[in-house]
Amino acid sequence: MALTREFKATVAARASRDPAFREALLREAIEALLAGDVATGKSVLRDYINATIGFEALASATGIASKSLMRMFGPDGNPQAQNLFAVLSHLQEHARVRVEVRTVRKRSAPATPTRALARAA
Repeated sequence: MALTREFKATVAARASRDPAFREALLREAIEALLAGDVATGKSVLRDYINATIGFEALASATGIASKSLMRMFGPDGNPQAQNLFAVLSHLQEHARVRVEVRTVRKRSAPATPTRALARAA
């Protein structure tokens, strides 16, 4: 389902007045990308860019044409890793935040009663 202009305007308005919301948008976009949900990650990054720095300023900062950036983060975009990391690096610098990645060991699912009984036998 496509987002309405009204919704996108609401996101942009909130991002312009709420630094925590801006940080959450950036974090959510990066987490989506790392989780393999590229479509969501690109969409949130596009909203974040529109609500903060804008594609023209980002193009000037990264040396990537604004139209190329818009295509990269569009529904059919397929950004090269070099360009994606250049954008993410500049967005962190612009927001004065640093994204850190850490590993967290997944917990195994608790044993179901059937499994627990099977192990005991």
